[in-house]
Amino acid sequence: MDFKDYYAVLGVSESASPEEIKKSYRKLARKYHPDVSKEENADEKFKDLGEAYEVLKDPEKRAEYDQLRKYGAQADGSFQPPPGWQSASGFGGGGYTDADARQFSDFFEQMFGGGPGAGSGAGGFRQSMRMRGEDVHARLALFLEEVFNGSEKQVSFTVHEADEQGRVVARQKTLKVKIPAGMREGQHLRLKGQGSPGYGGAAAGDLLIEIELAPHPLFSVEGRDVVVTVPVAPWEAALGATVTVPTVGSKVNVKVPKGTSSGRKLRLKGKGLPGKHPGDQIVILQIAIPEQHSAEAEKLYEQLAEAEKAFNPRSKLHL
Repeated sequence: MDFKDYYAVLGVSESASPEEIKKSYRKLARKYHPDVSKEENADEKFKDLGEAYEVLKDPEKRAEYDQLRKYGAQADGSFQPPPGWQSASGFGGGGYTDADARQFSDFFEQMFGGGPGAGSGAGGFRQSMRMRGEDVHARLALFLEEVFNGSEKQVSFTVHEADEQGRVVARQKTLKVKIPAGMREGQHLRLKGQGSPGYGGAAAGDLLIEIELAPHPLFSVEGRDVVVTVPVAPWEAALGATVTVPTVGSKVNVKVPKGTSSGRKLRLKGKGLPGKHPGDQIVILQIAIPEQHSAEAEKLYEQLAEAEKAFNPRSKLHL
């Protein structure tokens, strides 16, 4: 189907007021009226002007047309009405006769229902046409503690709706949203009917909120698992020890096995993000050396080096 750009026909912008549309129509209608015009194809141009004005002067038809214009354009330059699109406005009459109505294009008849008394015959159908509102996407950044415990946050986003003149306008909307405990990075929360309003009595779209996690000074998150790096002293790693480890919102005591190497991972079951299958907390042990040693400590290290001189930590590198 060939698409008709009614704004281009009338020589006005998409944001033109009803007064600007009427003024442009009257000026061009005088120019191309078949009884007075000597312009080439004046008759066709005059018909196009009448069709364009019939749609853009009517707030409901104009709102529907703007939606068609936005969502019906195809990548190859052709036009196809969006799936499920139906006009709620119909032709509406406006003083036109049946003979006048038959002068409108196939595009107009298929999109807006033909003419007065439409409902029978080819090109004369009238549908109760509706279109669901568009879904709206928003992002919400949360702290790990808010994700872990659940929270209530305000979300601001933009919806598109028709104003009193039928123009599609953007409106800011703010909602209080309950965030369930255990939401993951990249997961979406869907709020039914909170998107842009529908047309012709159709349902509104949905609001889809994508969850983002703000960086945390201690923890990182991998899926549902929470990861933390905990430093241990050389003697704790060598001899074994019980150390205190932070979890999200609390602390627990963990046993460091005797002979632990730096980078060893311990798993705390169920201490990750909550859910039907809770995640775990992964504790990565990192051996930390004091920046300065006492003279006595250095002598003890010398004794240790002598006692363990057969140990080569680089043997796997063949060094």
